[in-house]
Amino acid sequence: MNCEEYRLAIGGNTVVDGAAGHVALCSDCQAYTQELASLNLKLARAMQLDVPELTMPDLPEIETTNVTALPVTRRSTKPLWFAVAATVVLATSITVRMSGMFETYDSLADEVLAHVDHEPAALRVTTTPVTNEKLQRALPATMAVFDRNESLITYARLCKINGNTVPHLVVQGQYGPVTILLMPEETVTEAMLLDGENVHGIILPVGDGSIAIIGAREEPLEPIQKNVMDSVTWTT
Repeated sequence: MNCEEYRLAIGGNTVVDGAAGHVALCSDCQAYTQELASLNLKLARAMQLDVPELTMPDLPEIETTNVTALPVTRRSTKPLWFAVAATVVLATSITVRMSGMFETYDSLADEVLAHVDHEPAALRVTTTPVTNEKLQRALPATMAVFDRNESLITYARLCKINGNTVPHLVVQGQYGPVTILLMPEETVTEAMLLDGENVHGIILPVGDGSIAIIGAREEPLEPIQKNVMDSVTWTT
């Protein structure tokens, strides 16, 4: 079982042979499982409603002499699964809003900084590189080529930026993990500086696309910037 199969299984709440063994050995999936459990807990709390105890008012006595009986109406024939489906839709809607999928941003720079905040599990200090298989899934050859010999890549995943699918990579810098977002469909005319609460970075124009590099405040980005520019070739 690989990471993608495990995450599809746990996301669908299904039991799959090999899942327990995989997560026991994969630190990325352990972190993903913890994030998912935290999100489910927030969702459960959000859906808890404080319903007051139902009390029936005292009804006045009614004179039935001149009351006309109404025709009997049939009960709704919608099955129980209709209500269950509505509940699932509501839960999915809340989850999507909590995940930030429909958030809007004033600029590409704001969205890039927010995306880094949304994936804290990616920023792990480690000396274990991602596998070639995981890197190939996150960085298809039809999009770009990245020479991994120049950097220690410890995280690789496909993400969404401004509605476009982009490779999200993390390399290890001098003072911690450094995020790299390869955005072949995001054109910028000049370099854009990024200034977050605890991070700094830059979005660089590269051909018809751009590349974002974000690291800790004290991280010197120039060497990483040079390595990335020398390592990436657009193929789209």
